[in-house]
Amino acid sequence: MSLTSSIFGRDKALIGMIHVSALPGTTRHSMPMPKIVDQAADEAKLLMDCGFDAIIIENMHDAPYLRRDVGPEITAAMTMIGCAVREQMSERPLGVQILAGANCAALAVAHACGGEFIRAEGFVFASIADEGLLDSADAGPLLRYRKLIGADGANGDPPVKVLADIKKKHSSHAITADLDIGESAKAAQFFGADGVIVTGIATGQAIKVNDLGSARVATTLPLIVGSGVTPDSVKDLFAYADALIVGSWYKRDGLWSNPPDKKRASELIKAVNAAR
Repeated sequence: MSLTSSIFGRDKALIGMIHVSALPGTTRHSMPMPKIVDQAADEAKLLMDCGFDAIIIENMHDAPYLRRDVGPEITAAMTMIGCAVREQMSERPLGVQILAGANCAALAVAHACGGEFIRAEGFVFASIADEGLLDSADAGPLLRYRKLIGADGANGDPPVKVLADIKKKHSSHAITADLDIGESAKAAQFFGADGVIVTGIATGQAIKVNDLGSARVATTLPLIVGSGVTPDSVKDLFAYADALIVGSWYKRDGLWSNPPDKKRASELIKAVNAAR
């Protein structure tokens, strides 16, 4: 079994990003928790019915974000949502991301609800994100925490894999400008990541294919595209990438904050199947 298949259940995988509604305690929160949970579960069912290989849940509507420490209310809410989404997925993999950079919280949620992976910001190197300075790399604390709670698989529970964003979107990387994306990918592998994610400059923005190629040469880990995927770009991206995360194109009008559009999701699946 390949490393990619061990995480996502197959090679050349398509992962749907569910942007859950704003959670309690955040400035945009306006919906009762049962409705938030049901909405995420319904979206998961739609994506599973269309043929997505995996799902990841994320609290993107919680902007403006806190750095690293988001509070127990967010962790609890994401666990409720993750458990409900898990029920819609049969045996397909589930991932968790909690913004901004709340990687330990995401790991706890994934471990509690039977998730297979998390998406981690700030795993290696510092950066300046729109929520402020992520001044310390999280690899050491995160992987020690994974060991502490038994999410590394050593105690018999399924392991939770860590997928590390490098040169991440919505961030300035001037302080590491002397390091190219290939060096960042090498560092993520050396520090124990299970996969590497490459993005464009913002949500829904296409990546530079040259960046993807540089990362592919630099690491043997699964390489995942984390933004800007469209049906037209799938074939070129799969020339280098092992998996694609999509959270914008399958939504109505291709806008991340809109509800999902089943017709667009099916069109994306058709393109992915043709490119595999």
